[in-house]
Amino acid sequence: MNGDDARGGNGTEGTPTDSELSARLRRLETQIERKRPQAAAEPSTRPRTNGSSSLGQAMTLSTEFVAGVIAGGILGWIVDHVFGTKPWGLIVLLMLGFVAGVYNVMRVSGFSGARPERRDRQEP
Repeated sequence: MNGDDARGGNGTEGTPTDSELSARLRRLETQIERKRPQAAAEPSTRPRTNGSSSLGQAMTLSTEFVAGVIAGGILGWIVDHVFGTKPWGLIVLLMLGFVAGVYNVMRVSGFSGARPERRDRQEP
């Protein structure tokens, strides 16, 4: 006995028509729509991390810190070459860059009183 015999001979009698497929699709869509509000209303048991992983947060924090230090160093080097204040411009602005990096890490991590800017959320 082959597969054609099980479907009724020529293989077309057991296949659903377009209207049956459309009805099945509509039924599935309504079932999905009924499930979605329930899934969205359930409180999450995991703590919210604003949609990012721990590795992503670590990379963001390290980038914030390194960017502050590098920006301070570059600005200090430019000030030294423009005004001829070697090495004081580099020293002062490098320390300010370090402080700015630490402040950015505290701001992004939520440790300080300042709240980080949310770029993904629109104001009403």
